[in-house]
Amino acid sequence: MIDIDFGLDTFGDVPSDETGAPVSHARSIRQLVDEAVMADELGVDVFTVGEHHRPEYSVSSPETVLAGLATATRRIRLGSGVTVLSSDDPVRVFQRFATVDALSGGRAEVILGRGSFTESFPLFGYDMADYEVLFEEKIELFSRLLTEEPVTWSGTTRAPLTDADVFPKTEHGLSTWVGVGGSPQSVVRTAKYGFPLMLAIIGGQPQRFAPYLDLYRRAAEEFGTTAHPVGMHSPGFVADTDEEALEAWYPHFKVVRDRIGALRGWPPVTRSEFDREVASGSMYVGSAETVAQKMSRTIHDMGVGRFDMIYTSGTQSIKDRLRSVELYGTTVIPRVRELLAEMPARPSVVTA
Repeated sequence: MIDIDFGLDTFGDVPSDETGAPVSHARSIRQLVDEAVMADELGVDVFTVGEHHRPEYSVSSPETVLAGLATATRRIRLGSGVTVLSSDDPVRVFQRFATVDALSGGRAEVILGRGSFTESFPLFGYDMADYEVLFEEKIELFSRLLTEEPVTWSGTTRAPLTDADVFPKTEHGLSTWVGVGGSPQSVVRTAKYGFPLMLAIIGGQPQRFAPYLDLYRRAAEEFGTTAHPVGMHSPGFVADTDEEALEAWYPHFKVVRDRIGALRGWPPVTRSEFDREVASGSMYVGSAETVAQKMSRTIHDMGVGRFDMIYTSGTQSIKDRLRSVELYGTTVIPRVRELLAEMPARPSVVTA
């Protein structure tokens, strides 16, 4: 059986209250804390919080929220999903997550990414023309900071460092992943630095990403680094019945998807497209049994070592979100483990 970790992921979507009205950003953040505490109590392995700078999301500073979660939870690992390193400072990112690591007793992790939204670049004074070089230079610096030794570094995107010692130190190192949305170059870069790979699979058949796992392993072998178990995150929602889940999820999904689509030139999503994605794509919506069956097939076929479900989408009700977290922890995860145990062993290496 695959040794698998299960996580929940949120971008801090602003939910609606019992009257159907969106809550404030402040209440949205407090609600997120309640959901993370529930996930911790139910045995979910990881809880990650994404960084966004848009009105429909309440979390612009994941590590601040994670610091609060560190003192409210006991065992669950706490991470970003993702931290937009390109528009941040690697030294400050390390310091903030080292602080979360201290508060949580070693449960912090950071997932570095370039970001699928670009609002942070003008907000913090960065030029989109430097999109590639910003991430390349900053991930290289961040990899050096993880040694927790004095660092000498120079580049074009920030001031140089000379024997710079960064504090606080961690007790056992800072767990660091790289989030990738489908670029082969990003997969190779992740392997170059020896980081674990987190694939963002938010649409289409997940099996189309299988070649990236093979690329990651081959690149790590060539670089002489470690090929860690690969993770994936995909959207999902769990309710008591399939029909309830579909009807509760679709309206909010459509609003979010069409808003993004308007920015990126996509046509509005239709219900038939949504139903096809639920049936055969990488969207895990339905009853606990339906979601568990689909998750187990994907995990087995892909050979991933971690599955994070993006459990929030738009202005879902607080009640529905809490129920989804509850079913994921109490029913979906144990059922997926059962199903994986019944499946035949798969090859240790995924080939294209």
